[in-house]
Amino acid sequence: MATLVVPPIPPCPRDDAMHLHHALKGLKCDTDAVVNLLAHRDATQRANIVQEFRAIYSEELSECLEKELHGKLESAILLWMHDPVVRDAVIIRQCLAVDSSFHGATEIICSRTHSQMQSIKEVYLSKFGASVDHDVEAHTSADHKKILLAYLNNPRDESDEVDMEQAGKDAKALYKAGEKRLGTDEDTFIKIFSERSAPHLVAVNSYYNHVHGHSLKKAVKNETSGHFRHALLTIVQCAENPAKYFAKVLYKSMKGLGTDDITLTRIIVTRTEIDMHYIKIEYFKKYHKTLNDAVHSDTLGHYRDFLLQLLGPNV
Repeated sequence: MATLVVPPIPPCPRDDAMHLHHALKGLKCDTDAVVNLLAHRDATQRANIVQEFRAIYSEELSECLEKELHGKLESAILLWMHDPVVRDAVIIRQCLAVDSSFHGATEIICSRTHSQMQSIKEVYLSKFGASVDHDVEAHTSADHKKILLAYLNNPRDESDEVDMEQAGKDAKALYKAGEKRLGTDEDTFIKIFSERSAPHLVAVNSYYNHVHGHSLKKAVKNETSGHFRHALLTIVQCAENPAKYFAKVLYKSMKGLGTDDITLTRIIVTRTEIDMHYIKIEYFKKYHKTLNDAVHSDTLGHYRDFLLQLLGPNV
């Protein structure tokens, strides 16, 4: 006789809201309880908790978290509490208009699909009263500005179909625009990288590697520099293997003395509900150490506990 498997009862957002209120409003904040609860709720569950908290207590959960938490943990949990599309918009705005730290904004813009970026643009305008395009125009420059604006606005096919003849033509055009000539025709790189689908760019890279003996990534490194190079590399690497790309970004955030906690937090929080399992596999394959062990070595306290709980078990 077959065993009846009873699915687990999903958490009740009202109960979660009450538990969080109790943890936040006591004589001392029960940080363990906050971390243990929120790290194990998905985006929809977190949104429901926020609504219940507001309905029961006439308070915003985010404001209560901000009052009771501090430092890196506060930043990580507040970022986690956003709806994913809102979160991307917030990161872009923070990087462009507040920190003038363009890596985060470039990473978000150049790793999202065209349809995802359209949703982000709508939320951005509604939340900040300015368009993403306006802020990119105001805070970036030169070819970096051109590639971001092109990637924001040029429609890209999101199907898996690839025109192999066109891929070959694109590879030849990129070679002529870069390694074949003295100086670089950046406009050709911008056009192809911003208009072609991810599967198409993978085909272009394969053709380029076959004909010229090295990858498109190497050509980009040889022919471009600075924020422009970062944007092109993000596009081509995320087209080919986004998990491998983000594993490398995480490794670099913890490499050497000190930790780039802003990058570490951003990647873990934004990728946990997308492809973190594959990122962990790529990390171990490349660096022969689990991502969990690396994070454990480079972080402390409740901040470490929260990130590790987001990461889940070792692979």
